[in-house]
Formats: sequence, structure tokens, C-alpha cells
Amino acid sequence: MKSLFLLAIFIIPFCGIAQTNHPAKTTKSEPKVKQFWFVLLTKGKNRNQDSATVLSINNGHRDNITRLYKEGIIKVAGPFAEEDNWMGIFILDCPTKAEAEKYLQTDPAIVSGRLAYEIRPWYTTPVGSFNSVKHKKQ
Repeated sequence: MKSLFLLAIFIIPFCGIAQTNHPAKTTKSEPKVKQFWFVLLTKGKNRNQDSATVLSINNGHRDNITRLYKEGIIKVAGPFAEEDNWMGIFILDCPTKAEAEKYLQTDPAIVSGRLAYEIRPWYTTPVGSFNSVKHKKQ
């Protein structure tokens, strides 16, 4: 009976950790976890543009990424190496999903239907690439 009691003392506190969908709380000495938005870019339904239009869309897509990076909104952006339905990712730093979707609607590749997206809340500590710094215009 005593061993069962000790087992319960050690196991029960960890049961809640496995069931939560939220990051663990941090102590004062640990950096706080922050929510970002993970965006999976996928092939859109409208991919039949001519080569000149594709070039224009892609240039606008890259220009938009650069603008949002300089504003501190995009923390990570890049394509996948393999050519399949998954095209690339963004990690966005903004408070709400609605605001993230507003930024996504400034991307010509998304607006044209060339790219589609899935968006999910994503958590990490805001250090390194994920700090709140806006980048200088070059």
C-alpha cells in the first residue's frame, strides 16, 4: 500500500502535463513562452498562370516577405527542397489569427491562388530569430 501511495505521488503531477495543449508555465528565471503563428504554404488551386505572370507573382511574394520581415512580422520564411504539395513555411509574430490572416492576404502568391495556407498557433521562447526586434531597412 505504501508503494502504491508513493507511486501516486510521483505519477499524478505528471498526468496533467500530458493532457494540456498549452505550454508549461515558466518560472521567473526562465524566459516566457510566446505564441507565434506557424503557416504551412501549400500549392493553391490556381497554378495555371503563364511564365511572365508567375515571375511577377513570385517577385511580389519575395518583396512582401522582405517587407514583413523588416516590420518584424515574419520571423522565418522559406521553401521546402522537395517539390510536392508543401511549398514553404512562415512563422508570423502578431497577436491574433485574424491579424496573421490579414498579413497573409498581402501576399500576391496567396491572393492569386498560386499558394494556399494552413495556419496554427505555435509556441517558443522569443529569443534569437524570435525576438521582438524590427529590422532596419537596407
